[in-house]
Amino acid sequence: MRGLIVISKSLILMITTLALASCGFHLRSDRTLPSNTDYLYVQATSQNAPLVRALENRMNVYQIKGGPQAAPGLEDTTITLRLQPESLDRRLLSVFATGQVAEYELIYGVRYTVLFPNGEELKTSFEVLREYQDDPDQVLAKSRELNLVLSEMRLEAADRIIRLLSSQYAGL
Repeated sequence: MRGLIVISKSLILMITTLALASCGFHLRSDRTLPSNTDYLYVQATSQNAPLVRALENRMNVYQIKGGPQAAPGLEDTTITLRLQPESLDRRLLSVFATGQVAEYELIYGVRYTVLFPNGEELKTSFEVLREYQDDPDQVLAKSRELNLVLSEMRLEAADRIIRLLSSQYAGL
């Protein structure tokens, strides 16, 4: 009886491992570029744009080589990321009884084109959404909170770009 339990646990573990491996599952902490890529060249209309700075921050965290200049001699192993201007919109979610806005939904839009070393070009866009409560009596505090929320949204967008780069290249 005891041997049957051990065998069934082993079988369940093997089936689960096989299912996860076959569906393309990757741990979220694995944010690396494909092994045949040495450099991430980031092109943007402004290299001081907040999204570019957030992306450079994340590249440093994940130890990804890259930057705003092309790397000489690495053309065959460089992924080029062309960032389009970011967009920020807000949508009204709720109002106070007085008619003043109580809550917004912030919509941070990101569009970019990726040029892979094999010549494939891929256009991608996505949105990062956040709810933001607006209190007209606390204008200064809400202004600081808004800046913090926007910074977090940009970092999330940078993480998502890096994650998508890896998965999109694997799918080609």
